[in-house]
Amino acid sequence: MTKKANWTDDYWLLLMQLYLRKPVGVKPQYSRELVSLSLELHIPPKALYARMNQIATLETPRIERLWKTFKDNPRRLSRASRLLREMKGFGQANAFYDGVEVNETFELDFRPIDEDPRITPVMLVMVLDLYFHLTPGTMVPETPEVQDMSRLIHLPVGDIIELLDIFQHCDPYLNRRDAIFSPLLRPCKQIWDRYGNNGPEAVADYASELKVYFEH
Repeated sequence: MTKKANWTDDYWLLLMQLYLRKPVGVKPQYSRELVSLSLELHIPPKALYARMNQIATLETPRIERLWKTFKDNPRRLSRASRLLREMKGFGQANAFYDGVEVNETFELDFRPIDEDPRITPVMLVMVLDLYFHLTPGTMVPETPEVQDMSRLIHLPVGDIIELLDIFQHCDPYLNRRDAIFSPLLRPCKQIWDRYGNNGPEAVADYASELKVYFEH
C-alpha cells in the first residue's frame, strides 16, 4: 500500500513548537526549518505554511486551547513533541516505514540527485533562474552573479558554469547542436521541462521563495 501524507491534529504540536522558535511567528514557506519539518512529516511546505498562518490567527478553538496550554510553557511543549515523535517512530524512519511504500513527491526536490550527491533539484532551480538573468557571453566565472550563486548554494563556480552551459543545451531558442555528454544533462532537462518552459517569471517567483532556504 501507499503511505499518504495526511495531516493529523497531533502535528499541531510540532508546528506550534516551530512557530514559537525565536523569532516567534510564521516562518517563511521555504525556510530550512520548515522544509525540514515538511520532510519529516511528508507534508509539503505550502501546506504547513498555511497551517502555521492558522496558528498566527488562532483560527480554531483547538488551536486556541493548544496556544493557551503551551505558549508560556516551552518545556511542556518540548516534552509533548518529543513523546509524539517517539510514538510515531520519527527518527527511526527505516523501521517506521518498513514494508510500506512511501510515495514521495516534493521531498525529492530537496534530496541529492543520483548523478551528483552535492546537487539537489532546488539548486538546479536556482541556477536556472540565474540562467534567465544572463546572456551566454556573461556565463563566465568572472560574472558577479555567477560568484554570488556559488556562495549562495555552496557549489564551486566551475560547477555553476557547467550547469549554465547544460541549460543552454536545454534551451530550444538557442538551438545548440554541439554534442554534450554530461551526466547532469538528464536532471537539468527535467528541471527545464518542469519550469523553464513556463518562462523566466515563473522560475523567478519560485527561486525568490527558495532563496531563504539557502541563506540559513
